[in-house]
Amino acid sequence: MTIRLRLALQGRRNYRIFHLVAIDQRKARDAKPAELLGIYDPNLKPGETVKTIQWSVERIRYWLHVGAQPSKRFVKLLELGGVLQEGHPYNSGSPEHNFLPPSQASSSSAPEVEAKAISA
Repeated sequence: MTIRLRLALQGRRNYRIFHLVAIDQRKARDAKPAELLGIYDPNLKPGETVKTIQWSVERIRYWLHVGAQPSKRFVKLLELGGVLQEGHPYNSGSPEHNFLPPSQASSSSAPEVEAKAISA
């Protein structure tokens, strides 16, 4: 069972909020999660200038430590909140994740890719 950290959509139309959840990756977007990790409210209330995120940083770090894979949007929120520092292994655009398929890697015209071990 692969656990994924992602957003679950909640709320009424034109006033959506997102629950940050740990859930089996095969389940639907709004299915019952294994754990609720936080709430992201992108809506601004009158007089406010900041969007609100309430989360359990300790539990998010636990799930990342045991191998849960965060979605791209989840990673973006963690970066904005300062939970993930620069150089984290979850950036999908980093060169460490851009490997060639095995059929292309064996050809002589393919560039060499150096794999780096990332210490936790």
